[in-house]
Amino acid sequence: MRIAILDDYQQVALALADWGSLQGTEVVAFADHVSDPDLLVRRLSEFDAVCLTRERTRLTRPILERLPRLRLILATGGHNEVTIDMATARAQKVTVCQTRSFATATVEITWWLLLSLFRKATHEHAGVRAGGWQMRLGHSVWERTLGVIGLGKLGIPVAQVAKAFGMQVIAWSPNLTPERAEAVGVRAVSKQELLSTADAITIHMPLSERSRHIVDEADLEQMKPQTYLVNTSRARLVNQEALLGALTAGRIAGYGVDVFEEEPLPRDHPFRYLPQVISTPHIGYVVEQGYRVYFGDCVANARAFMVGNPIRVLA
Repeated sequence: MRIAILDDYQQVALALADWGSLQGTEVVAFADHVSDPDLLVRRLSEFDAVCLTRERTRLTRPILERLPRLRLILATGGHNEVTIDMATARAQKVTVCQTRSFATATVEITWWLLLSLFRKATHEHAGVRAGGWQMRLGHSVWERTLGVIGLGKLGIPVAQVAKAFGMQVIAWSPNLTPERAEAVGVRAVSKQELLSTADAITIHMPLSERSRHIVDEADLEQMKPQTYLVNTSRARLVNQEALLGALTAGRIAGYGVDVFEEEPLPRDHPFRYLPQVISTPHIGYVVEQGYRVYFGDCVANARAFMVGNPIRVLA
């Protein structure tokens, strides 16, 4: 069996798991990203299995239908229905296996973005590098209000850190009850109250048709001009066109972002140069501990598939 590992940006996938234990298997890791469908099909046509690193490459119906040799997709993490056309995979008898996750790393990036926005840290860092000294006036998060959209696996630890910083924490999601929020020391509020009163808002929801544009133009208009928005979940949770309009018009104070509609982010995208935007290249999950979980589980998934007893099967 031949396995292709795609988008190994840091060129570490082969070293972080025992791929050599898959006897009779050739494993090839590609460090570059291929966005052109024809080039991607050409790259994968001679492989029996493909290992995906989160959502970096999407396997859509037109791509899968042109890969008759493909029999196994090794997806990393969960919620891979967004990345893989599951109906086509099932129709072509392609087994899809996924892995466990290391979620706490995304909480850390969320807080790096929040603190950087409040304290103007990236601007001050750039100023020191350029020879300057104390160029901007930041704000403390103490006694500010954090609004959490999606009080779940990631939203809860983000809220707990906020409380340690002395913040007031409010939360909203379509199914959040006051009892669930109170159990973790958070006050459940309406969406309108969260948007209009929070000093910073952070989003922690999976992407679905229901949650797409959970923050739209009308929601952005309800936010205070001093409010920061942070998104480390999925780009399409926020209406991107409306967001750019709000940022350029100064209707919100800033945006911290780790996820984008198109990745890698185009070189001319406004999120690369707008001064009130702090962006990271989708590194919420990119830590050694998480990669060891991802690729270690992929090796185990491939081994189980090869002996006819696949595990962690998504389809």
